[in-house]
Amino acid sequence: MMEFDRRRVMALAGSAIAGAALNGPARAQNKLMMGVGGKPLLYYLPLTIAERKGFFKEFGLDADINDFAGGAKSLQALVGGSVEIVAGAYEHTLRMHAKNQDIRAVIEMLRFPTIVIGVRKDLVGKVKSAADFKGLKIGVTAPGSSTYITCVAAMAKAGLKAADASFIGIGGGASAVAAMKKGEIDVISHLDPVIAKLEQDGDIAVLIDTRTEKGTFDLFGGTNPASCLYVKQETIEKNPALVQASVNAIYKALRWIGKAKPEEIADAVPEAYHLGDKALYIRAVKASLPAFSETGIMSPAGMKSVYDTLKALDSEMANANVEVAKTFTPTFALKAAQSVT
Repeated sequence: MMEFDRRRVMALAGSAIAGAALNGPARAQNKLMMGVGGKPLLYYLPLTIAERKGFFKEFGLDADINDFAGGAKSLQALVGGSVEIVAGAYEHTLRMHAKNQDIRAVIEMLRFPTIVIGVRKDLVGKVKSAADFKGLKIGVTAPGSSTYITCVAAMAKAGLKAADASFIGIGGGASAVAAMKKGEIDVISHLDPVIAKLEQDGDIAVLIDTRTEKGTFDLFGGTNPASCLYVKQETIEKNPALVQASVNAIYKALRWIGKAKPEEIADAVPEAYHLGDKALYIRAVKASLPAFSETGIMSPAGMKSVYDTLKALDSEMANANVEVAKTFTPTFALKAAQSVT
């Protein structure tokens, strides 16, 4: 469960409410350019729910969501200025702070990575763990994305380096499923519903599973904040109302997910997300539900765990000196908790 100190949350909430907070949904519709890498994935379910249930519009936003080929691409769009807010992996904020670019998470969506690493079924006898990945072709959403980092973390724990394998970007959804079914990759590091589909069809055997608290702790030694909304600090300063409205919409989506039945969630997303099997999608939702954030607030211990992992695995981060607390601004989620019904 969440490790965030309840007294600290309440104290921050008090200071947040003292400032200007949204008292209700805004009426005027403001254009918002958003980026995401792999929107159909359950990793980003709160984003889709906020869009499909009309929560962005409820809080005055006309959200234009651009779906890129992986989280690294959506980060590039934010840095380049073509999007204002990204739904992506928390680790990107740490990377950018190491480069002296002040990008901050403003609400947590997933407490655990929910990334699964599986091996092609015909290689099960040969590939029994990450220690056997040397020389193999590994499919990830995009090189540099969270699916890549999670796989590299597993390899490092087994004594291998990223260069010991070939990483291939296979995107999300149907393209990722096809890559495994066609034999274009030997191992996959990916998310539901892609993993659920491959499991059901007997195409892979799961080796590592971070959809659960146990699986996350086994690999990382603690919780690992995963998907979140992140934004440039200059946007926070220049347009806090836009950021607040975005966080409100995601917070309401998290609350809705927390109360909804898996069947209701499946009905709420586009049919294409089901990958041709609605029952399968429902099972995937059930498997991932415990990972969704209950408060939108990141655990400081979890944030440190992500940072420590990056420092250990990424040569560019090895000598970084990031003030981890500055990579997450909790006040927007705290305001949402007080004002969103």
